[in-house]
Amino acid sequence: MTETPTVGLLVTMEAKAGREGDVEKFLESGRALVDEEPATTAWFAFRLGGTTFGIYDVFPDEPGREAHLNGKVAEALMAQAPDLFTATPVIQRVDILASKLP
Repeated sequence: MTETPTVGLLVTMEAKAGREGDVEKFLESGRALVDEEPATTAWFAFRLGGTTFGIYDVFPDEPGREAHLNGKVAEALMAQAPDLFTATPVIQRVDILASKLP
């Protein structure tokens, strides 16, 4: 059974011109790293159109969120940021008010 998420992260980033395909591939590759995180209840990489991309993920508690922020995905994101993005990705902490999971 999946634990009910109580906290999450919304990360938005702007790809450098011409790097959109590289950002897509990078985000798709992040799935394998997230699979190794037992406290990540759900994880989504998305494109808002044009050069704007994002990640939305949720966790059952604050320790799960902190583990993710200190994990391999965050490390890879920050390592690739100067090459792929126009600025440092914006990471916003969110509190989950309601959810529906399978």
